[in-house]
Amino acid sequence: MKYVLVTGGVVSGLGKGVTASSIGLLLKACGLRVTSIKIDPYLNTDAGTMSPFEHGEVFVLDDGGEVDLDLGNYERFLDIKLTRDNNITTGKIYQAITESVIDKERRGDYLGKTVQVVPHITDAIQEWIERVSMIPVDGKAGPADVCVIELGGTIGDIESMPFIEALGQFSYHVGTGNFCLIHVSLVPILNVVGEQKTKPTQHSVRGLRGLGLTPHILACRSTTALDQHVKVKLSQFCHVAEENIITLYDVTNIWHIPLLLRDQKAHEAILKVLNLLGEAKEPALEEWTSRAEICDKLHEPVHIAMVGKYTGLSDSYLSVLKALVHASVFHRKKLVVDWVPASHLEEATEKENPDAYKAAWKLLKGADGVLVPGGFGDRGVQGKILAAKYAREKRVPFLGICLGMQIAVIEFARSVLGLKDANSTEFDPDTRNPCVIFMPEGSKTHMGATMRLGLRRTYFQVMDCKSARLYGSRSFIDERHRHRYEVNPDMVARLEKAGLSFAGKDETGQRMEIIELPSHPYFIGVQFHPEFKSRPGNPSPLFLGLIAAACGELDAVLQGYGSQRNVPNGVGNDSSKLKVYQNGSATKPTIALPGEDSNTGLRGYGCQRNAPNGVGNDTAKVKVYQNGSATKPTIALPDEETTDGVLQVYGSQRNVLNGVGNDTSKVKVYQNGSATKSTIGLPDGVYSNVNGIYL
Repeated sequence: MKYVLVTGGVVSGLGKGVTASSIGLLLKACGLRVTSIKIDPYLNTDAGTMSPFEHGEVFVLDDGGEVDLDLGNYERFLDIKLTRDNNITTGKIYQAITESVIDKERRGDYLGKTVQVVPHITDAIQEWIERVSMIPVDGKAGPADVCVIELGGTIGDIESMPFIEALGQFSYHVGTGNFCLIHVSLVPILNVVGEQKTKPTQHSVRGLRGLGLTPHILACRSTTALDQHVKVKLSQFCHVAEENIITLYDVTNIWHIPLLLRDQKAHEAILKVLNLLGEAKEPALEEWTSRAEICDKLHEPVHIAMVGKYTGLSDSYLSVLKALVHASVFHRKKLVVDWVPASHLEEATEKENPDAYKAAWKLLKGADGVLVPGGFGDRGVQGKILAAKYAREKRVPFLGICLGMQIAVIEFARSVLGLKDANSTEFDPDTRNPCVIFMPEGSKTHMGATMRLGLRRTYFQVMDCKSARLYGSRSFIDERHRHRYEVNPDMVARLEKAGLSFAGKDETGQRMEIIELPSHPYFIGVQFHPEFKSRPGNPSPLFLGLIAAACGELDAVLQGYGSQRNVPNGVGNDSSKLKVYQNGSATKPTIALPGEDSNTGLRGYGCQRNAPNGVGNDTAKVKVYQNGSATKPTIALPDEETTDGVLQVYGSQRNVLNGVGNDTSKVKVYQNGSATKSTIGLPDGVYSNVNGIYL
């Protein structure tokens, strides 16, 4: 196992998380398997009880772990699934120490020796890193090749000292060639003189070396690229090779960061330190490059009103923002988020601050779509209810997440059923019409890790609804949850009779997961958090639907999501493994056959540049018969799963004039306009050629 440690100096907020994610992506593009660990030196056991204003959003993992938002960046960049143990905190270490070291000390197992931070806590940290780095996170068997570790905070923080000492020992333990340290530091430019100043970085590196760690690579944050003489100076005083000094200057979007690292040969520097130059390939980032460039060229705006409680800090809703970006780029629209503080929509604000009240309502009324994200507490709830009411009555596309769904139910009960005092017991424990109630398995005394957390299954009750079609008409979906209140099942019958559809429920049928208004262009609420599973190359279906509805393109999108039967110039498939790019307008290859949540399928477009009516492939797994010469065209697809995916690239074939057939039960292909009936399986979010974009 190889380890890459990313540390930060001078100030916090330099972007260590994005840097670590970009390094991981770059190494993955070189053909290596990558996992990640985030170290947070605070005493909290996890991020679950912290305010979003403290550390941004709480990111939720499949296993229910409530972790730092940087793990969300790792998952999105690397397309992996991490565990709660991939986030190390001082609280977790001390908790583990209490259960092991302290218990041993109480039993006398140490024979009277002193139990100390060094070696007992530092040993526990090292053991944790070694254990977690071996856990597969990419769906493949066996450990990864490289583990990227991010140390939170800045060098010199008191709370980081045990981790610094442990990592210094760890670098010696794993040995030269297995450990690479990348230090992210600030090189400010003073407006007075316009000169890049190196002294802060010099002091930061000196402090790091004084603690027993020597950086191999410097990643310098600055507004512009470093001047050559600045690199020479940093190399001289920080004892880092000049070619290993990299600039992380300001870019138009964060998808350019991996490309910035690649262009400065950061991967070569890392691979050289880790003795992996002979095992890696040139980084394949064609798809990533295309996405970054497309994002820069978008100009047609789509305005989404984000009505929330924590609008003062965008990191409070980081995953929601990223999911909106993924969906808007897919639809080739420039995302404009209009931040609407929920409390500013309320009547009290109209009296106290009329200007803020008018500004909030102006933003809401000018939006193409409305999104109410999750949250806790009663501040701003009435404003969120008013936003849901406005979207419902004015037929504006609406997506409510977690609390956003709950307030939509409350608003419907108040406005449509006439239950003026309808409420959640979270906000009014004595309400006579509790639409939302506390879940019996929750705890009202212990807040941490006592909610309904992690990946849970939702079963569609109505297949002919927008949410089911967006998910490819599957019978069930798996999404991540984080809530302790739920829709009151005793109210469901009355709400349904009034026109509110409960399109998704849990396995018991008693817990409401998805609501829809069938008569509305797009009014959907979900109890889960779809933003946590959205990826740049695989946007969340519900966010795709919101952006499509906001752009007036929802009908076209829904037609391509599982309901199409005739594919005149495209490809149809009845396998749950196939993602379809259709309608015949593609100039790039049109089939991807990865496994579920594959990390390897369709990464770039290979060598093929034009496949007007078919598919080509030069791998040994696929045999293509073309130009009418074959009487029975076949594609060989073995029954067993392949680690590299099928049709990973499209090779050198340029044209398949007369189509490709298949004689296995797994894939049936109909094309060239000759098909009268074909089926499309669209399980994990299907990508159609909306506005000609393929992501």
